[in-house]
Amino acid sequence: MRKASLFITALLIFTLAFTACGKKSEAPVAGSASPTDMLNLVPQDANGVFFVNVNKAMGTEFARKAIEKDDSYQKYQEFITKTGIDPQKDIYYAAIAMMGELAEDKAKGAAILNMKFDKEKLIALAKEKAAEEEKEIGEEDYNGITLYHWQEQKDPFYLTFLDDSNIVAGNEAPVKAVIDVVQKRQENLFKNPALADLVEKSNKDAMVWGNILIAKDALDKMKSSNPMLSDLEGISAVSMFFDYKNQNMLAEIKLMNSDADKNKKIAEMLTGFKALGSMAAGEKPEIGELMSKIEVSSGADHVKIFASLPEDLIAKLSEKKEEQEEE
Repeated sequence: MRKASLFITALLIFTLAFTACGKKSEAPVAGSASPTDMLNLVPQDANGVFFVNVNKAMGTEFARKAIEKDDSYQKYQEFITKTGIDPQKDIYYAAIAMMGELAEDKAKGAAILNMKFDKEKLIALAKEKAAEEEKEIGEEDYNGITLYHWQEQKDPFYLTFLDDSNIVAGNEAPVKAVIDVVQKRQENLFKNPALADLVEKSNKDAMVWGNILIAKDALDKMKSSNPMLSDLEGISAVSMFFDYKNQNMLAEIKLMNSDADKNKKIAEMLTGFKALGSMAAGEKPEIGELMSKIEVSSGADHVKIFASLPEDLIAKLSEKKEEQEEE
């Protein structure tokens, strides 16, 4: 089957394209939930979390223009007709829990989507699409909650409806772990000190933000496969955010490391890569303009990469990419 079902694929694409601490884990109600409500559902043993304010992202001028493009608008309307879901109005938040090893494609995850939806309509549509491909959707009970799964190559794709406001989709273990948190058989991420500390310091007002804990053995594996990554030794986490303000796309990535001298060295290395990219400005002015918008700096506990990209520059880069694909 083509990566689960068409409606699931579309739903995740729309959701992923575009606060502090709490103790309760009740599933939040669509339209009145807070970011903290969503984070309370992320399992304690997650090694990373991404948060998407979908309602904010879909309400930007940038998103509106993308939707209204001739080649996108029809697909968008078809999605609404088939699912009864308008991403600009009905999807509020997405909290993505990352679990498992980050190296060697062993990472697992689950997306918790807070939204308005018609459960029966979505199930019927999924079964219809599966029947068209001569497939079946399996069902199983997990502590009173029905799980739906699509058998893929090695790892089945799982989906469940926590209630009338929340859908969980992803790999089996993370999906079941979210259910365990809701049913109070497992603690949430706020019982994970390292991840909770990163969440506390995050720019939670941004459209998209996230944090990933980097285990030393995972970094060692990555270094062994790519010697160029040896300078990244000591990095314990990555923190990032993406936002849209005043017709500019803002992006920040922080590499967390307690060695100030190492941070300075990493910043110098990244600045060198930036200089190499700038050399393409002669033939591709838009690349030079992009490089000029990127700032690299270091501090006592981090290396920071920051960019403020005007909307017109993003449009130019997108047009150039489309031209290359058509050649």
